[in-house]
Formats: sequence, C-alpha cells, structure tokens
Amino acid sequence: MERFASQTTLRPEAERADLLRRVEQFLFLEARLQDTHAYDEWEALWADDATYWVPANGSDTDPERQMSIIYDNRSRIGVRIDQLKTGRRHTQTPRSELARIISNVELVDQVDDEINVRANAFIFEDNLRGETLWAARNEYRLRIVDGGFKLVRKKVGLVNNHKPIFTLSFLI
Repeated sequence: MERFASQTTLRPEAERADLLRRVEQFLFLEARLQDTHAYDEWEALWADDATYWVPANGSDTDPERQMSIIYDNRSRIGVRIDQLKTGRRHTQTPRSELARIISNVELVDQVDDEINVRANAFIFEDNLRGETLWAARNEYRLRIVDGGFKLVRKKVGLVNNHKPIFTLSFLI
C-alpha cells in the first residue's frame, strides 16, 4: 500500500501530480454527468462490483446493520437509473437544476490498481420547491481500468445527514 498524504519517495512528485490531475478530471466528469442528468453515461462509470452509499445518522455507521439514505450495489444502481429515466419521479418533475463544486481532492492511498480518494462536494439544487444547498464529504475508491477509472465505491457523507432529509431524489 502506498500512502499519498505523507511525504514519500515511493512515487515521484510529478507522477503523483499527474495522478491527482487525472483523478480530479474524473470526479469533475462524474459531477457534470450528475448535474446534467446524463444517467446512462453516469451509470457507465461504475465497476461491476460497485457500492454507492449515502449514510444516515453519521458517517461511521454500518450499512449492513443501520439505516442508510442510499446503499446500492451495482444492480441497484441500474434500477435507480431506470427509475430516474421513466420521468415518473414526481419530486423530479420537472427535473431539478443542479450545479456542484468538487474541491479539496486528496489521494489517500493506492493498493495495486485501486486508489482511495477524498473530496468535498457542494451542490446547488433549484426546483419548484425552491433552492436547496447540499454539502458532503465524499470518499471514493477508483479502479484503474484500461488507462481510465471506474467507480468501485462512493460514499457521500452529507454533513446534515443527522437531520430529516425530505427530497433527495437526484444523483447525489
């Protein structure tokens, strides 16, 4: 395992900087696909063994034993996308206008072809109910595949997940 947060001589600085730039570009792409409701393209970013998790009531919960806002395996991600594409999600009629900022991207570590990454996200949502601001601390596991990345795990830690969340019906 190679740790990125500490000073290391295992990976040259230029190589780390290039990897960080590539990871950031991938996260920016994912954000754009979410914001523009490009559901099929977003779904294609996921690996076959993926997990998409939005915990409730804190960030260190056990999704197998405690309630989550979202806890999807790869199959369930596909079902979620199919539901969004039907146009019958009443809280998304019309669709929310979304704009998100991804920042504070950190390479945490790398084990073989998988990279653990942290980033913050700020999402502006505008719909018929009004405007909502969402903030999250995200954790990602990305797998290097054919020179690009696939999402293996995404954990969206909403900073207000200890409060009631009434209408989270878009791709967070």
